[in-house]
Amino acid sequence: MSIISDPQQIEKKSFEIIEGLLAGKGLASPDKDVIVRVVHATADPDFADAMRFSPGAAEAGIAALRAGCAVITDVKMLKSGISMVNSGTPSEVFCFISDDDTADSAKEAGTTRAAASMRKAHEMGLLNGAIVAIGNAPTALFELIRLVQEEGARPALVIGVPVGFVGAAESKEELAKVTEVPFITCLGKKGGSPVGASALNALIKLAKS
Repeated sequence: MSIISDPQQIEKKSFEIIEGLLAGKGLASPDKDVIVRVVHATADPDFADAMRFSPGAAEAGIAALRAGCAVITDVKMLKSGISMVNSGTPSEVFCFISDDDTADSAKEAGTTRAAASMRKAHEMGLLNGAIVAIGNAPTALFELIRLVQEEGARPALVIGVPVGFVGAAESKEELAKVTEVPFITCLGKKGGSPVGASALNALIKLAKS
């Protein structure tokens, strides 16, 4: 068995395999670039069929990054997976889930810290024009959708890909109905912070080009 040990060759071979798996699906950039990165991060070509983009969503994300938009995540894992180093953008990444006041607000409202963190971002005026990436918590996505539809929050892009058996699929189905803001999502229970981070990293790379 021949083992490839050079990191660049491993990545090159990986993307060659992915391109073969996606051939014939009629995908076009920039959506294709996002899907390729997600498949690469998950080793799951099913995402090619599960991913959903509102019209112009990827382009909206690229434009927002080039303008230096804020990036807001639901959990620290997703924040840690975002490659802002040498991104060529002044965008700052925020995650409020571990803040003491977020925990207090969640307890008072009887909700999750992830949901409360979205409300905090809205109250700070950070949601408008931002990219919001949710990879773990369906409650965060449900709250964000509510903020959009009921309180006029207007992110530049929502990447909503929470994972799990409780509420994840339902929250993404609701996002797919949203018309007020651009979105990228994936249908079903699959998702997660690696999916959210890889989708956003694809946009960051495109924003540099």
